[in-house]
Amino acid sequence: MGSYILKRLFAGIITIWAVVTITFFLVRLMPGGPFEGDKMTPEIKANLEAKYGIDKPLGEQYVMYMKNLLKGDLGESMKFRGREVTDTIKYSFPKSAILGGAAVLVSLVLGVGLGVVSALKSGKWPDRVSMLMATLGTTIPSFVLSAVLIYIFASKLGILPTTGFGSWKHLIMPVIALSASSTAFITRLTRSKLMDVLKSDYIRTAKAKGLNSRTVILKHALRNSLIPVITYLGPLIASILTGSFIVESIFAIPGLGNEFVSTVTNRDYSALLGVLVFYSTLIVVSNIIVDIMYVIVDPRIKLDNVEI
Repeated sequence: MGSYILKRLFAGIITIWAVVTITFFLVRLMPGGPFEGDKMTPEIKANLEAKYGIDKPLGEQYVMYMKNLLKGDLGESMKFRGREVTDTIKYSFPKSAILGGAAVLVSLVLGVGLGVVSALKSGKWPDRVSMLMATLGTTIPSFVLSAVLIYIFASKLGILPTTGFGSWKHLIMPVIALSASSTAFITRLTRSKLMDVLKSDYIRTAKAKGLNSRTVILKHALRNSLIPVITYLGPLIASILTGSFIVESIFAIPGLGNEFVSTVTNRDYSALLGVLVFYSTLIVVSNIIVDIMYVIVDPRIKLDNVEI
């Protein structure tokens, strides 16, 4: 496993480098810049560009940024004087982590639960209800669901707060909006795999030995059915993180997703790249953790023999 993890870490570093490099040059192609506005005189603009080094040739800017990045320096915000990008991440990410973690947990618990019920009650009303919910969760975008939730629970019923991040009530609507699509996918994935596993020879053998149904399902069938779900965890985390950009903006949650949207709007090059580096690193590490979980769920899997 050790050699596999080292290979994945190396591949992850190359991936992060490629993402940062492409984004570095793409953001410079966006119209406008970080120092625009009616009150921005040419002299002030020139001084600010010299301070942050964006008056230099593009290649020189790239080399300078990569040198600082290797030192762990993500730079200073170009729009908010004196604010380090690392400080922005330290302040904003815990809120996004709570929101994203809750959404991932809800997706896994509900998705696996509904998938198991649907597989065991195939063709009956619990199965039809679960599949209806899965279809709705797949087809309704998170921003549409967010608007519907706000209209029902905030505007009409007045039982949930619309914006902010202060108590567990503030999490309910954003978590539902973020987890709906992934819950639907996990439900379908669990149902399909579990139905196949239940038809396997070793399941029939376990039943023939006199094992009760709960033991057969939980210890044998469900464990093997979870491997595709674990595979989906990597993309799920990425989906939750990118989905939070929109959801955090809608619900005015001061998380890193909302901060990312602000950096794009403000053309804040250093903050945008810093947040992107952090997100890329998080996703790479999450995928490595998912691979390690394969071995925990199914010891027969040997990662050292797997090609990257």
